Amino acid sequence: MRLSELSGKEIVDVKKAERLGVLGQTDLEINEGTGQIQALLIPSLKWFGFRKQGVEIRVPWQHIKKIGSDMIIIDVPEED
Repeated sequence: MRLSELSGKEIVDVKKAERLGVLGQTDLEINEGTGQIQALLIPSLKWFGFRKQGVEIRVPWQHIKKIGSDMIIIDVPEED
C-alpha cells in the first residue's frame, strides 16, 4: 500500500467507538534505518485549524487492526 492511498482515511478507535482524526492531518513516526512506519501521531486538540503544540496521541503501528477503504481501525490497550 502506498502512503497516498492512506491519506484521507478516518482513524477510529474500536474500543471507544470514536473518531480520532484523519490521516493527512496526522504525522507519521518513521524508523530512519528501516523506513518502516513506527506510529501515527494524532493531534488531539485543534483550534481554528491550528495544532496545539505538544498535545498528541501516539498510536504504535502494531495497534492498527484493519485498514479499510474509508477508515483505519485501531485497538489501543487501556492504560492502567
